[in-house]
Amino acid sequence: MALSKPEQLHFAQQLSSLLDSGLALLNAIELIYSCAPKKWQPWLTQIHTQLKSGNSFSQGLNGQKGLFSIEFINLIRVSERSGDIDRALKTICQQLEAQIELKRKVQQALSYPLITLASSFLLVLVMMVWVVPVFKDVFSHFQAELPAPTQALIQASSLIEDFFFEISFCIIAGAILFFIAWIKLPHLQKKCDQLSFRIPLLGSLLRLATLTYWCRTLGHLLESGLPLPDALRVTAQSSNHWLTHDLSAEVFKYLTQGWPLGDALIRADPKHLLFDIETLQLLRIASESGSLAQMLNRRAHTLGSQLSNRLNTLSQSLEPFLIISVGFIIGSLVIILYLPIFNLGQIV
Repeated sequence: MALSKPEQLHFAQQLSSLLDSGLALLNAIELIYSCAPKKWQPWLTQIHTQLKSGNSFSQGLNGQKGLFSIEFINLIRVSERSGDIDRALKTICQQLEAQIELKRKVQQALSYPLITLASSFLLVLVMMVWVVPVFKDVFSHFQAELPAPTQALIQASSLIEDFFFEISFCIIAGAILFFIAWIKLPHLQKKCDQLSFRIPLLGSLLRLATLTYWCRTLGHLLESGLPLPDALRVTAQSSNHWLTHDLSAEVFKYLTQGWPLGDALIRADPKHLLFDIETLQLLRIASESGSLAQMLNRRAHTLGSQLSNRLNTLSQSLEPFLIISVGFIIGSLVIILYLPIFNLGQIV
């Protein structure tokens, strides 16, 4: 199981601090091992053994069966050529900090809507299973026909009450089957990633977050000294989104065919599924002027700021909308239940 981004960041920060203090890499690993959590000790022991056997640090990291991201390993591998591992560790720390902060902002913006929607769903479910049947027993003594909305609500409640376990089983089984299919079928993952950009309100935010990650990753790889084709290959391998993986691979293909970066980006993404026109123009100019790495990092910073502002706006605008929506749903259920009572004079 791979180390989480915070764990990778903690390890990189520890190692960078120890190397900064003048310790050799082998001694730094030994010192980290002495105060590391128990679950870290097996892979730290393996890395220490590989270093003592004469293998490189990147080989030791690569031998840990996916514990570290491909980007982490490749940045270390590139730095070993120049002998400046500490610089690579600082770049890794910056990259991981930016990724963790971006994830935190997205989670923070979406947590309130998700909690509100989940609470509303549970409240409606409780009313349908426990509250509506009570009213159903009361209404059974009325000697008149109930209003159509009340009849429909009672029928829906009876259906949920009678087939609650069957419905729950179908929902859970469907979710499990979808999850298994999503893991086993890359085509389904690609389709879901493409559709995620079309989700109302959230799709543009997901696209912006994905583009920010792509620009930051490629920029850091280029700054570390990796050639553009190799940096694109690593970016594709380290991507957690199929669209950026495939687009990076397409750009790599066009670059190897001799196309300049600006044209390669346009050919790889003719429908602008990921790259907006401004980003394409800036990267074209930067590639021609030889400042591509700096432009990618600046663009990542700009896009990150835009994403942060949009997330704050979304969170502020969704709050009153959700409150009104929840109030409308619950209020409608209550009114539908009390309609026969409001018309009691006509019903009795």
